[in-house]
Amino acid sequence: MAVNAIFSWIIKKRIHQIELFKQYPLEVQEEWFWRLIESAAQTVWGEEHGYSEISSYEDFMRSVPLQDYNSLKPYIDRMIAGEQQVLWASEVKWFAKSSGTTSDKSKFIPVSVESLEDCHYKGGKDLISVYYNLYPNANLYGGKHLVVGGSSSANSFGEDSYFGDLSAIIVKNLPFWVEYKRTPSREIALMDNWEEKVMEIALNTIKDDVCLVSGVPSWTLVIFNKILEITGKKNIHEVWPNLECFMHGGVKFEPYREAFQKLLPNRMNYIESYNASEGYFGIQDQVHSSDLLLMLDYGIFFEFIPMRSFDGLDSKEICSLADVEIGVNYAVVISTNGGLWRYIVGDTIQFTEKHPFRFVITGRTAQFINAFGEELVVANSDQAIALACSLTNSQIRDYSAAPVYMSGEATGGAHEWLVEFEREPESIEQFIYHLDEELKKLNSDYEAKRAGNIALGRPIVRKLPFGSFEFWLKSKGKLGGQHKVPRLSNERKIIEEILNLCAAE
Repeated sequence: MAVNAIFSWIIKKRIHQIELFKQYPLEVQEEWFWRLIESAAQTVWGEEHGYSEISSYEDFMRSVPLQDYNSLKPYIDRMIAGEQQVLWASEVKWFAKSSGTTSDKSKFIPVSVESLEDCHYKGGKDLISVYYNLYPNANLYGGKHLVVGGSSSANSFGEDSYFGDLSAIIVKNLPFWVEYKRTPSREIALMDNWEEKVMEIALNTIKDDVCLVSGVPSWTLVIFNKILEITGKKNIHEVWPNLECFMHGGVKFEPYREAFQKLLPNRMNYIESYNASEGYFGIQDQVHSSDLLLMLDYGIFFEFIPMRSFDGLDSKEICSLADVEIGVNYAVVISTNGGLWRYIVGDTIQFTEKHPFRFVITGRTAQFINAFGEELVVANSDQAIALACSLTNSQIRDYSAAPVYMSGEATGGAHEWLVEFEREPESIEQFIYHLDEELKKLNSDYEAKRAGNIALGRPIVRKLPFGSFEFWLKSKGKLGGQHKVPRLSNERKIIEEILNLCAAE
């Protein structure tokens, strides 16, 4: 306990700095804006876009167009080949293989020393700092920490450049005080084969005193169930009696909450964070609200595009943090100390507060359904699925949905939902009814299109065999801790692939 008390005192010293950027958010963002511009002025990118001539944010907007991975790829390829001073001033030799995309083509996000230490590591430390501030009796440093990370090890592009899942890069470069408490061994954490890795994690952590677990909810449940299968225990607290916290991110937690409460019946604390290969963006800093605090001093300058006018790289309506509005759905744009400039991340958020700036994640710019003007986003679908499960005493493992375009004389369409249940509802009809009704309550556009079953019919729900989504992920080479099933898609490619795989089994 003495060691934990010292650790708590040290880690909580950061809270004062967090309070400062909560009090002076715009000033902190302006400071980082100029630091980023000045740092990159002599790079290839900075010289091409006249960074030395930029004297205002308006100059920056005029000089630097919006970017995505494809537009930055030629520069990143030069960095991968070993060229320096391309997008960022300091040496860049690590590249995070993006696990957020479901396409067959991988993205390699540059990771500078500054983005690793001042963003990703700082975010992880702040998450623990905020946790100790929220729960003064926490004892995280009294036991081991299990981090359910990606399944790709660190690999070499060449003599001086390396790539891997962000989690692999982080594990490879962890400071000693984190490595000391982490479990399992680095060799297991960096295993490529996810199926073997699940077994090894389970076997090698069962006898540890684990007090903290961190990971994507769906894959963490896979490990928990494997541990129960091996030990024959009824719940995870029988294996790890001192487990007190699950730190999660990547997907909305609500659809998984019941499953976690069943496996973790003792008192548990849940805290959410929002991090990606491109940067660490938000941390839940309140006990009774899952809204995320926008982290403003990680070397990231934020901009936002209202989704009502989103047009990819051709978007015209763009604002800084000073001009955001509560309740508006925004695409996130970042400029970072890793060399990403006006980069559209692909995530969408809504601000719930401005003093300080707190927000909720609403989905992806590419993960929505708007085939009939319904503008359905992941925040709607997650909440509706969770309520339908609660009202029908069911529990889901995963889901994905896409539009159905009616043929023949029918003029209306529908949404087709592929659902993998942990516990099936007694009545699938009741599940569909509650799903539909909750979507109407949450989304006025959906409700309007459902009126009279004319433009949009009632949802079609198909129950998939257990393991179907894992089978699809494996077929894509994306089986692992950071890979996620896309919740919503505006076209049918993904769910047709999943249905075809199930039919072939």
